[in-house]
Formats: sequence, structure tokens, C-alpha cells
Amino acid sequence: MARVQPAKLVRGLADAVARLGVTIYEATRAHEISKGQVITHQGRVACAVALKATEGYSAQLPGYERDWLPLNSAQIVTEPLPLELWRDIGWSGAELIGDMAHAYCYCQRTADGRIAVGGRGLPYLLNSKIQPDGRPTAGTISQLRGILARLFPAATHVPLAHAWQGVLGVPRDWCATVGLDPETKIGWAGGYVGVGLTSANLAGRTLRDLVLSEPTALTELPWVNRAVRAWEREPLRWMAVRGLYAMLKAADRAEANGKAHAPHLARLGAWIKSQ
Repeated sequence: MARVQPAKLVRGLADAVARLGVTIYEATRAHEISKGQVITHQGRVACAVALKATEGYSAQLPGYERDWLPLNSAQIVTEPLPLELWRDIGWSGAELIGDMAHAYCYCQRTADGRIAVGGRGLPYLLNSKIQPDGRPTAGTISQLRGILARLFPAATHVPLAHAWQGVLGVPRDWCATVGLDPETKIGWAGGYVGVGLTSANLAGRTLRDLVLSEPTALTELPWVNRAVRAWEREPLRWMAVRGLYAMLKAADRAEANGKAHAPHLARLGAWIKSQ
């Protein structure tokens, strides 16, 4: 297993395509995507092909409200820990840590000696609402703080430096997809369900072949042009997602307490997810 600094990866990719002569326009919000054009807050962009790679933020675009559900994912990161505290914890390398729970968390030691902890917190907001400022709720921060204390008791009182959140895209069957509509020339890639760092690279190379109409091994992969049914209308999808995570957390609590019904709760959560 390896870890990547995603911000540096994005900047590196941007530098690489800029050296190839590509112009990158940032701070341009797309309001609508249709055949041959993208409407932004700065005007209309005409195009032969439009590629929608907006992941969980796709729900904000007209016509795509029910394609991918925006699921919240949040992180906290501590202030740097002193070396003696790292010795007490016994975490000397750059190993990645997860608790393997049903409602799982993930942690890493940063290059500058902090502990970063991530998890779902408040997983979904009614009507696919997205918090525009990227700030987790107090309850979410408290949950992640609790995970930090549970996994690393010695770091319980280390101050937090930052907390942030964003959304990831979740298709109805929880499986990623990539494709290109031959009629509208609108392509898409996403629905990575939180594992997009590597999936997006493969999706980008696949989209390239689709746009160039080059049949390759990538364009024959089963996720290409795969049909996925839309999410239910509200409030059904809110009830389903909130119910799913409540069930998974209940299964985790039952397992922690040695309850015999824990596997049944986990299976019920998996059944809700598959429906």
C-alpha cells in the first residue's frame, strides 16, 4: 500500500498538461452542461465534446440531480506531535491505518508529524445539499475527535489544527462508471465512492480513447457506458442513506460489545445498500 499527497499530485498534473500547451481555466463555475456547450458564470463555452468530471458535485447541475449522490467525507488533523509522544504511540513509519469497521475511519501520520483522521460524520444532507464553505459540523468534528482518542489515547489532548470536508460521488449501485454519449458528445467519469485517486487516472485515460474514437483495451472495460439507475426521489434517498449509516454504526457498536446480533445488523445494512 502507498500514499500520495493529492494536492501535490493535482498541481503536478496541471503543470504537466500546461507544458503540453493546454490552457487551464480555474475559478469558473459550470451551471449547465448540454450538447455542444457549457454555461458558466462567466459566459457560454462552445465545445465539440464536454467531459463531466464533477464527481459528487454533479448533483448541483440541472439534469444530473439523481445520478450521483454527494456523500460527505470529513477530516481532522492535529498540531504536530512531539517526538516523545510518537515514541509512546509506537507509530514510527508512514503506515496507513484503518479500523476495518463497517462505518470505517482512516488515519495517517503526515510528513510534518501530525495525525490525520477521516470518516463520514454526517453522511448526507437532504436534497443533495452541499456545505459551500467546506466546514464540518461540530458533531462531525466531535465524532472524529472520538476516533482519535479511541485509536491513539496518548494523543487525546493534542490540539486540532484543521478540520474540513467535501463530497464524493456515489452511484445507486455504489460502483464507478465512465462513458461518452455518442449523440450529445457529453462524456462522464466518476462515482468513485471515495477511491478516486487511482480510479480517476484510469478513467481519464479511458475518456481519452473514447473521445478519439480509438477502440482499446480500456474502452472494453465493463465500467464503460454502464447504465446505472437513478437515485430515489427525496425524502426516500435521505432516509435510505441515513438509515444505512445508522445500521452500520449500530453493527459496529454491537460488535464492540460482543453482541450476537452484530452480524445480522451488518447484513441488513448491506441489504439496504444493494436495493
